[in-house]
Amino acid sequence: MQELSHLQTTPVYILSGFLGSGKTTLLGRLLSYWKNQGLKPAVIMNEIGEVNLDGLAVGPDVPMAEMLDGCICCSIRADLSVELYELIQNERPDLVIIEATGAANPMEIFDAVSEASLYLKLDIKPMITVVDTAYFSELYASQKGKTYRLMMEQIRCGSVLVMNKLDRLNAKQQKEVKELLIKLNPHAAIFEAVRCDVNLEELLTNRTVSKSPASDNQQKQHSDCGHDHPHGEHCNHPDHHHTHHSHSHVTVYTYYFKAAVNSFQFERFMKELPREVYRAKGILHFSDTSSRFLFQYAYRESDYLKITPQGQVPDVAVFIGEHFDQELIRAALEQLEQESTVAGAEQGERNLRQM
Repeated sequence: MQELSHLQTTPVYILSGFLGSGKTTLLGRLLSYWKNQGLKPAVIMNEIGEVNLDGLAVGPDVPMAEMLDGCICCSIRADLSVELYELIQNERPDLVIIEATGAANPMEIFDAVSEASLYLKLDIKPMITVVDTAYFSELYASQKGKTYRLMMEQIRCGSVLVMNKLDRLNAKQQKEVKELLIKLNPHAAIFEAVRCDVNLEELLTNRTVSKSPASDNQQKQHSDCGHDHPHGEHCNHPDHHHTHHSHSHVTVYTYYFKAAVNSFQFERFMKELPREVYRAKGILHFSDTSSRFLFQYAYRESDYLKITPQGQVPDVAVFIGEHFDQELIRAALEQLEQESTVAGAEQGERNLRQM
């Protein structure tokens, strides 16, 4: 495996949405858009069944990896890192788009994709969720069943929502569904569409389109609940960390270490993570031990496993959550590195004096 610092950062887009919502139609439009710009996209297509019929819509000139007979958020999630690595290494695409099966839990998709960023330089873009407005309207009326709960989660986690199949609703129903989506996810950019025909430039740059005044009030109420809303899309430390669109609803933040940190200080840092960080993982050298460790964080508990990675794998940490202050995490980790470097230098001077 190549050293990660020499690899080009690859944007990764994730398409979410329930079965039959129109994800593959949007995928086709996106592929044409990128190819017309002279870019080389690649696709990872996930299907629960053994046959990928949707993959037939992807032309032979687009590299594609199929993940069949399982869901990337559960039974075959370990395969995603391998597929991503091989696709990027073999095809050198300008970007990768993942169309997840409609039965996939969106937070689990983020978790699965972030595992690959432990050894690939990825720019994980905000999730795009395609909503079958007619079906969603029916499900919301009953508010029952696993399908309803999954669709609600897909809507809640999307930073971009495509209100698809509006031609199946009358004007009153369209207004009601849009107001409902704003209520469920006041932070998302919403695009109205028939057959996913939207302004792709605006969709990909996650520009917020018109919302009702209720959206502004709900965003204020949400921010009053202790959530931070950083707005800078980029910051001034591109080699030290990677920010995955800090203005987005669900955020994936990757930090690449330049120095080993003290294990006790790092454990204290993990215990003090804000509640908005749901999960974290990474690979680390510690300054007070010669071993490398894989760490996992979930439900405010951390586990550490001694490992010996194959190839040149960097020290990296990935954080997943909603509206957490990425700048605060970056500053804290940089402080840990600085303190560890100073302590190491002081220890080296003491050793020299004792010789």
